[in-house]
Amino acid sequence: MQGSFLTTLTTVVAFFCAAAVNADETAQALGDLETGAKVFKKCAACHKVGEGAKNRVGPMLNGIFDASAGAVEGFKYSKSMKRAAADGLVWDYERLDAFLENPKSMVSGTKMNFRGLKKEQDRHDVLAYLRQFSDDPANIPEAAPTAMAVEIELSPEILALQGDPEYGEYLGSECLTCHQVGGSDQGIPAIVGWPKTDFVVAMHAYKEKLRPHPVMQMMASRLSDEEIAALAAYFRDLE
Repeated sequence: MQGSFLTTLTTVVAFFCAAAVNADETAQALGDLETGAKVFKKCAACHKVGEGAKNRVGPMLNGIFDASAGAVEGFKYSKSMKRAAADGLVWDYERLDAFLENPKSMVSGTKMNFRGLKKEQDRHDVLAYLRQFSDDPANIPEAAPTAMAVEIELSPEILALQGDPEYGEYLGSECLTCHQVGGSDQGIPAIVGWPKTDFVVAMHAYKEKLRPHPVMQMMASRLSDEEIAALAAYFRDLE
């Protein structure tokens, strides 16, 4: 009986020790807010955060976590950001991370001309810094900040596919019923001249329903990996 009790006690202690280690690893994955404050200086010319923050070139960022896109009162958003908001885009950790990595890849017509933070740790640190200005950081699930570091993880094989531009032109006729072949943006974002990887990532994000837009989700769901690569090659070469 005593041996059984000791075995159970040892198991329970081991469980809580492992949980403590995992919690510590999770906390580290969130990034360092002090380092994030330094990295945020790259953003501070356009964005303000904290007590008394107001809109500047970009919207103020208080309460950004889990907020709907395009929701800061008094800021004039681009048409693309308004469309993303209407489609249901919410700034959870995963999508904030993807937007910081490459803003125009996620919202093509955004007025944010920043090229993005390419270093994963820089993004973790900035988001840790911004997280403290959320309405109630304690209510943001710890699982969310440890989600994917990019919008969608694609295998090297998918990213390496070399699409056939001629086949892409054939497939693209349906896309061009909405998107302008000349690259103009008249209420619908332009897609010509996109880097191949950006196009492929965007289409797979729609296919997996990570990007909110029912029509694009439907269109992407019908495409194979090879067809997406072909479309990427065609629209890239239209610039």
